Amino acid sequence: MYPPPPSAAYPPSPPPLRPVRGVAMFAVVALVCDSLVGVAAAVIDFWYAALVDRMIADPDSVTEAEINTGDLVYQVSGIVELLAYVVTAVAFLVWLFRVRENAEILAPDGHRRAKPWLIFGWIVPIIAYWFPKQIVDDIWDASARTPSPPKGLFHAWWAVWVVENLMATVVSRLLFDAEELDQIAAAARFDVVSIGLMLVAAVLAIFVVRRITDVQEEHRSAAFRGVPGAYPAY
Repeated sequence: MYPPPPSAAYPPSPPPLRPVRGVAMFAVVALVCDSLVGVAAAVIDFWYAALVDRMIADPDSVTEAEINTGDLVYQVSGIVELLAYVVTAVAFLVWLFRVRENAEILAPDGHRRAKPWLIFGWIVPIIAYWFPKQIVDDIWDASARTPSPPKGLFHAWWAVWVVENLMATVVSRLLFDAEELDQIAAAARFDVVSIGLMLVAAVLAIFVVRRITDVQEEHRSAAFRGVPGAYPAY
């Protein structure tokens, strides 16, 4: 009797984990830039609300040039905010796809949502409030490789993100429905609250990105050193 061929005697080796540091840095830089844009937008919100208050108190104290300038600056700040948010969303998704690929190598059966939900989970109404969190939780569980790894950071990030998203929806509705000057000023001040929540969510998101990235890079380092158990058994 001949011994079985090597392919039959041993399971195939899992593919190597892909590097994460580069895409993580992209996501972190985008989050920081988005936060800085948010701070500038909050300053503009306060300034614009004060301008509207002057118009309410004494219409003659505000020139037409000031009104036109205020409207232009406020509108441009909103456009810049949107562009910064889109870039940040793309950066975060690039990182999320990369760590999900690695997590599938570490735990092939440990994911509740298929890959398309990494995008659609954020934009489909209602389920957008829990599908992305499940995806990130599963990635963390697969990467941590410890029973029931702590998720306090992830819970805090998601809770703030949900509240900020709801607040942003309220601000959009207020701006859309605003017909009186006092309503416009109120919408601008509500936007400051929304931006404050966004800043907290961005800081927590940076820690989430770093936490998962660090753990996956530890797996890669262990594999390069030939540490037993660096990859799951198949």
